[in-house]
Amino acid sequence: MKRYLYFVLITVFLTLWSSCRNDFEFSPSTGNLEFSKDTVYLDTVFTNIGSSTYNLKVYNRSNENIVIPSLKLALGETSLYRLNVDGIPGKVFENIELLAKDSLYIFIETTIDINNFTNPDGTFLYTDQIEFGNNINLQKVELVTLVQDAIFIYPNRNDTTKIIETITLNVGGEIIETELQGRELLPSELNFTNEKPYVIYGYATVPNGETLSIAAGSRLHFHNNSGLIVSEGASLQINGSYSPNQETLENEVILEGDRLEPGFSDIPGQWGTIWLFDGSVNNSINYTTIKNASVGILCDGNPNALNNKLTITNSQIYNSSNFGILGRNTSIAGENVVINNSGQSSFAGTLGGKYNFTHSTIANYWNNSSRQFPTVLLNNFTVNDDENLILADLTEANFNNCIIYGNNTAEILLDEVEDDAVSFNFKFNNNLIRFESNNNLTDENYNLDNPAHYEGNIFNESPDFKDPNKNELIIGDNSAANGMGLATFANQVPTDILNVNRTASPDLGAYQHVTFSEEN
Repeated sequence: MKRYLYFVLITVFLTLWSSCRNDFEFSPSTGNLEFSKDTVYLDTVFTNIGSSTYNLKVYNRSNENIVIPSLKLALGETSLYRLNVDGIPGKVFENIELLAKDSLYIFIETTIDINNFTNPDGTFLYTDQIEFGNNINLQKVELVTLVQDAIFIYPNRNDTTKIIETITLNVGGEIIETELQGRELLPSELNFTNEKPYVIYGYATVPNGETLSIAAGSRLHFHNNSGLIVSEGASLQINGSYSPNQETLENEVILEGDRLEPGFSDIPGQWGTIWLFDGSVNNSINYTTIKNASVGILCDGNPNALNNKLTITNSQIYNSSNFGILGRNTSIAGENVVINNSGQSSFAGTLGGKYNFTHSTIANYWNNSSRQFPTVLLNNFTVNDDENLILADLTEANFNNCIIYGNNTAEILLDEVEDDAVSFNFKFNNNLIRFESNNNLTDENYNLDNPAHYEGNIFNESPDFKDPNKNELIIGDNSAANGMGLATFANQVPTDILNVNRTASPDLGAYQHVTFSEEN
């Protein structure tokens, strides 16, 4: 019996072994491979900055196991592309086996120095091919990358210790060492032009007494944990202008992350912030888009400045992982400002201050997670590191002919610590506001019938935005904001953010309404 079982087991083993061996016999590829795409576009990269990793899937649709005799980059080892074929890095591969009805992944990356090419004109296309097979059954997949030249601003690194330079600040005569990587801008770096984009690593700091001027059409790209700091006594002047062909945004200034791939175009929190320090002066931002930051603008101090600490006009702030604009005991004036998609509040005026927004659209349709705060937050306090309460005057907070809306039911929060020593002054004049109260509020700040705080507002009617989830906040024919603007405020801001005259029949918010096409 034992001999019989032994014989049976040996027979089964040999049969299986023979079967497996037949299954893994490979025939040369006949040029019938199929691919997930015929061209791999690695999108746009800055010179000397590595691309994202892209993939190509290769299919063997046949019923036979095949071997690809050669898989290589057409430029061979000189190619600036890098491949990884089923986990093996390289540029030239031989005898790649592929089972019947199976597939393999090829991962592709590149890093390109534009200076290694003759007469590059700011941008150029770098191309190569992945070749499969020999000359008889050769198949090809194209590789294409647009390489863009840029001006790089980055902190120094100690060659010995490898420690990256950090920022030292002079605050009220006190020298403060920080852990923020970055450096002060040199005198030659204080005028940004539109000739090339700027790529900034760490925090580029405007020195005391200096002004950073950014010309119309400039493009600023920030690496992770990077941004701008405007120090005490310094100024920021962003001088974008209106473009007749607004689709091109040619004269607008754009500040965003340094990942140019389409998949990163709307990802929040890719970089830090524009930080206007306490003591910085006469900051102005016009025709500018700030997107994908942690905090779009962080503005500190100078609540009683003769000229507002920050004047922002005709500008948009989108996809901030925390706040669109965060003011802390400061003074801000805004006209034709559009803010949307913020992880906390789109606008927060905290620890008091002075804020005036006219014909602005302040919205929040954040859907990446739950958010703690409404679209607009006002308070008059903070808690310091010792957990002591610090109060300050909210001298004024006026919202005139604005739209304040979002995907929460109550999009304003008036968080006052009552104290006779400090003021809490605010007024909503002629706005469209989402605030669905439960009618059980006893706080007088939410008495919507009190003309000292609320006058001429419309509550909880549709703004009819084109597509707020895509930051398209122009309003349509069915908007409750149509024709509801007060001429008093419209005459102060006679054109909308698209340069459309609004004085004849002003709408609320930053846009005059349009008629959407049926497809929209």
